[in-house]
Amino acid sequence: MMDNVKWMMVLPQSPSYVIHITSYILPIFTAVNTSFYIAKRYLFAKKSTNAINLISGISMVGVMVGSAALIIILSVFNGLETVVLNMFDTITPQIAITPAKGKTFDPNTPYFNQLKKNKDVAAFTEVLQENALLKYNNKQAVGMVKGVSPDYLKNTKLDSTIKEGHFILHNRSGNNAVIGSGLQSYLAVNTVDPFTELEIYSPKKNISPNSLNPADDFVAKNIRVSGVFEVQQEFDNGIIVPLDFARELLGEDKNVSAIEINLQPGVDIDNFQKEVIEKAGNNYEVQNQAQQNKSLYHILNTEKWAVYIILTFILIIAIFNIIGSLTMLVIDKVKDVAILSSLGAGKKLIKRIFLFEGMMITMSGCVLGLIIGLIFYYFQHTYGLIKMGEENKTLVSSYPIGLKWKDFILVFVTVGIFSFLASALSSNLSVKKIDQINQSI
Repeated sequence: MMDNVKWMMVLPQSPSYVIHITSYILPIFTAVNTSFYIAKRYLFAKKSTNAINLISGISMVGVMVGSAALIIILSVFNGLETVVLNMFDTITPQIAITPAKGKTFDPNTPYFNQLKKNKDVAAFTEVLQENALLKYNNKQAVGMVKGVSPDYLKNTKLDSTIKEGHFILHNRSGNNAVIGSGLQSYLAVNTVDPFTELEIYSPKKNISPNSLNPADDFVAKNIRVSGVFEVQQEFDNGIIVPLDFARELLGEDKNVSAIEINLQPGVDIDNFQKEVIEKAGNNYEVQNQAQQNKSLYHILNTEKWAVYIILTFILIIAIFNIIGSLTMLVIDKVKDVAILSSLGAGKKLIKRIFLFEGMMITMSGCVLGLIIGLIFYYFQHTYGLIKMGEENKTLVSSYPIGLKWKDFILVFVTVGIFSFLASALSSNLSVKKIDQINQSI
């Protein structure tokens, strides 16, 4: 009452449009406040039938478990996504420049020479790659030969990919190669055998039509294998060699297949990419890591959203259990509804009471579920409670997990929307026959 008096004291001194707006806001605010107060009393008040409390509790627990499961699964997918992308980061550069047409281009242009000296560039790697025939002892296979310039070894993450031997491309004995685990397994390459070298054959650019010996149409070179790397099947069927070795093998004196760039810490990759695209021109494609691995990012996002949709359907079933709880509450409070109606409470106010009642039950379950998910994240991230199989210990010992606040917001909004729909449906049923109730009382 005092609040209303204060408002009345202010109104005469206020402009007419403020009085007009306030005349609409005050009744709405009062009605909402009244509905929320009565709904809160109903939530904690003793019911005449214990089954109502039981069903309400089951509804809240169902929403809590569903919310917790949803946020935990999304967090696990975040962790797996981080692990997979970190694996690709070791091989995939932050920026890759490739020709828009054809397979190779000349890197000795004024802009690329300037880009090589850019202070934001940590590593500027020239790459020449092509498929070739690889032979070791009596076994042979076709694989991708990737020649790289010395800056390639500035990537400190390369050692983490080594499964056997060392990531060395040149030593006192000459050129060395690092082979992918897929090729190494198929060819049975022994990295500790100093006497057997890997043979690589590549077709010559200018093949003589009158050649009688097919071997004359190929460039053959031998190289010692110093190590075996393992990243992913797409990369594990290739071999990394020094750029000079690749030039001799492929007969390419100056052109390259790509320029791979890794930036200094703190440099904005998107802005740097835009700058390179603008200055390099339309003859080149400039891609970041996501664009280089489109299929991988698409698969990761698709799987995450598929799991989200499936678990959301399960959560919807739990949320709509509130309809039964509110229906029984309406039956239990039918006299209260009739009294409120006779005292002047409109249908909107009564509907709002049961709407708030349903929202409080479901959103309480949602908040508790999110708290449980946050606690699970802490213990899994800190102590690694749930372990992966013994065979995966070389990668990660326990299931990775990653926290993103947008996932918490997504779950909260999802539960809020379907809670509102379920509660609104129940609140409509609560006043459907209010006129008949008034007449009977």
